[in-house]
Amino acid sequence: MKIEIRKAARRDCPRLMELIHELAVYEKAPEAVIVSHEHFENSGFGEKPVWWGFVAETEGKVQGFALYYIRYSTWKGQRMYLEDILVDEAHRGKGIGSLLFDKLIEEAKKKKFSGMMWQVLDWNKPAINFYKKYEGVIIDNEWLNCSINF
Repeated sequence: MKIEIRKAARRDCPRLMELIHELAVYEKAPEAVIVSHEHFENSGFGEKPVWWGFVAETEGKVQGFALYYIRYSTWKGQRMYLEDILVDEAHRGKGIGSLLFDKLIEEAKKKKFSGMMWQVLDWNKPAINFYKKYEGVIIDNEWLNCSINF
């Protein structure tokens, strides 16, 4: 199976939204996806994009993606924030996730970010084990996630 990792393009947005919904179901929160297709697309490919991403394509179909944005730390400077990484269920275990993650690391280093950050649910053992394979990964139990919705 030939896997192509490339930058996400506007034409990928319908498939990315499908995968985002698949991720929400996996994370037991399908009702939490409230972003419209138009807002999602404009946020990534409009006049002032706020997210960027890579897709994994096999046989002309996107089977996975990684979406990131730039976070600023007053202590560490610009850092990549990995919002989501997902490989569709049928293609897991074939190295696609590792190819996407490696591409993110390459991109972060190329853009001279001071590091990369992300979150993982404490019950998602497959994802935790995936991340632990990478040298230098720190899974922090000290900080609590906070948010406010409008």
